[in-house]
Amino acid sequence: MITFRRMTHDDADAVADLELKCFAMPWSRADFFREVKNELAEYVIGELDKKIVAYAGAWVSFEQAEVMHVAVEPELRGQGIGTLLFGELIKAVKERGAKSITLEVRPSNIAAIKLYENFGLKSVGRRKNYYRDNDEDALIMWNTKL
Repeated sequence: MITFRRMTHDDADAVADLELKCFAMPWSRADFFREVKNELAEYVIGELDKKIVAYAGAWVSFEQAEVMHVAVEPELRGQGIGTLLFGELIKAVKERGAKSITLEVRPSNIAAIKLYENFGLKSVGRRKNYYRDNDEDALIMWNTKL
């Protein structure tokens, strides 16, 4: 059974390893170590058999949360972990006072878009050539009624 908790300094290596598996432009261990110290950051870890298999994070400023990461171990995708994880992240940012949530996502990432739409986010625009690895645009998604 998957369990969720807040990210700690001790998680930086495992989160960075998972980041490498999930993203074309991964953040480093040092980046995640800084996120733990970042007063705006809220990160949730998903563990299965004491192994980190998912994480999600957002920056919360005033009443807005900006999602920075949502990642699930590639071989565990499609099992509902992302839905549970994103729900935990929303719960955590709401506890910090967020009333809206925003993120950027690749238009080619259909599974992620569907996940976000299930949580009430809607596409409101594009950022042209946002992703440096292939110049893909980013969809800007918002939910203003958390």
